[in-house]
Amino acid sequence: MRAYARRALALTVTGLLTATGVAALSGTAHAASTLGESASAKGRYFGTAVAANHLGEAPYAATLNTEFNSVTPENEMKWDALEASRGSFTYGTADRIVSHAQSRGMKVRGHTLVWHSQLPGWVGSLGAGDLRTAMNNHITQVMRHYQGKIHSWDVVNEAFQDGSSGARRSSPFQDKLGNGFIEEAFRTARAADPAAKLCYNDYNTDGVNAKSNAVYAMVKDFKQRGVPIDCVGFQSHFNSQSPVPADYRQNLQRFADLGVDVQITELDIEGSGAAQASSYANVVQACLAVTRCTGITVWGVTDKYSWRASGTPLLFDGDYNKKPAYASTLAALGGGDGGNGTGTCTVSYAKQETWGDRYNGKVTVTAGSSPISGWNVRVTVASAQRISATWNGTPSWDSSGKVMTMTPSGNGSLAAGGSTSFGFTVMTNGDTAPPAISACTAS
Repeated sequence: MRAYARRALALTVTGLLTATGVAALSGTAHAASTLGESASAKGRYFGTAVAANHLGEAPYAATLNTEFNSVTPENEMKWDALEASRGSFTYGTADRIVSHAQSRGMKVRGHTLVWHSQLPGWVGSLGAGDLRTAMNNHITQVMRHYQGKIHSWDVVNEAFQDGSSGARRSSPFQDKLGNGFIEEAFRTARAADPAAKLCYNDYNTDGVNAKSNAVYAMVKDFKQRGVPIDCVGFQSHFNSQSPVPADYRQNLQRFADLGVDVQITELDIEGSGAAQASSYANVVQACLAVTRCTGITVWGVTDKYSWRASGTPLLFDGDYNKKPAYASTLAALGGGDGGNGTGTCTVSYAKQETWGDRYNGKVTVTAGSSPISGWNVRVTVASAQRISATWNGTPSWDSSGKVMTMTPSGNGSLAAGGSTSFGFTVMTNGDTAPPAISACTAS
């Protein structure tokens, strides 16, 4: 995690359910009631970044203990926290987080062993030989201290530049040890704790772009040559300038197809209300659609302690109230109504009448086990297409004219289990691809 805003990705927000025939986003008959329980029922974990100095705050600890089944120390396992002086390791604060997690049956992600940031000054002053020795010793000592207690380690973090070059980032490790430092770090990590999953972690790699292509090429090379790498972490820090990319799920899948797990490691989405809720649901649906997406970690428990606090990017507000994004996330995981009275809804799509130059689509919205007072669903068409007509709803459009958000016309209330539908006509302009339909967001 970097302490500044992410570079915007020039990609369009879309829903992540691509309609082919009839498809649906739906919950379970006996839904779990928390994020961790619901994710566990899907074979995933749902975690959060944790700061040790907040564990003594009762609402913080209560929310953590109730909702999450995995933790990532926010700063307590970074190099400057564990080895401020060469060869002298201080584990107490990180141990506190690990002990808290273990006492409650939570998984722990280790973050992070080798990173260009939050390094004590002595690391950068070393020559190449000493730096190699220090890097390998740091990895070995830290991993052995936590052997058997860490599910996945971010072995190397943020080693690639932003932009179109696909080049490695300048750092003491890159500049003095060269490209081979990443492979060496992973081989050292495997020797230190053979049972831990070893991950590469980065940001602005959520969609297919030059940076993610460079990481992909590295992972592919590692797998082909037997370099030990088990997982790739996607930080997934989003906002209006850098939204959830249209090809998010496809990008996760292409990495999974290399034979590694994928994990969403630092999720936060700036915004509020229905738009934020819809984006969170889309991220969850993307992970659930990729078999090797093993879990999601949000980067913090409450907005008030977020590194992007002004953007209110998390699932709980500053008073630990559940936000609409919480309800949509829980619903996308197949859980209950979020415990805040907003209810949930599911959505299904079916192609209707077809002509040579256009087709009609129908979206059905169904309330969950509680009544809802409103809903919204986003429909995204391909770049060559346009929606020429709609019915049974009130549409709004993004600046591209390709993303339509549909809300009810008039009263949007639905009884528990009740349903309604809306429709639209798509002018194909030679492209017959189906639209992408987002998860339903209830209010």
